[in-house]
Amino acid sequence: MHKRQFLAAALAAGTLPASARAASAALRGPALLTVTGSIAKPNRGPFDAVRDQMMHKQKISFERARAFDYAALTNLPAHTIRPTLEYDGKAHALRGPLLEELLKAAGAPQDDAVRLLLRAVDGYAAALTLAQVRARRVIVATHLDGQPMALGGLGPLWAIHDADRIAEMAALPLAERFASCPWALYHIGVETG
Repeated sequence: MHKRQFLAAALAAGTLPASARAASAALRGPALLTVTGSIAKPNRGPFDAVRDQMMHKQKISFERARAFDYAALTNLPAHTIRPTLEYDGKAHALRGPLLEELLKAAGAPQDDAVRLLLRAVDGYAAALTLAQVRARRVIVATHLDGQPMALGGLGPLWAIHDADRIAEMAALPLAERFASCPWALYHIGVETG
């Protein structure tokens, strides 16, 4: 029997592990963002050193995770912000779900003290609390000026806030307003206590 036929038969018979069934049912495309740590709604199994090479190189390990593909991200309610970006000094429209809502979908605790570590594909990481995410209304942008963002640019995902409309950020020089906003976001670690 071919591998695809075997997997389809196992899925239909219910003999695959629950995490594999959940991932197969939930994702329609490749995972773009993985949320790990203190979450209650995983849809994939534990860290795999082969499958999760980038995480392996960045020394990330986990027992369970919530993976989001493009469809799962764009199915969450979208919000648009228009910050002035440091790259050209112009306002741009960025659209995507609120990070807070994405974390709820993963089953993350909703306590303000929850700590988050947002990681980009180049290894850049920003630490925020859930209280900061809420106060800044951080979004996970999927679109820039109406177009999906590409890998190799600022995307495909960018955790970003509207710095022009947050007094503490607007007071900073433009080049310093987005230090906690990793572009090419691919992983979020959730920690409690």
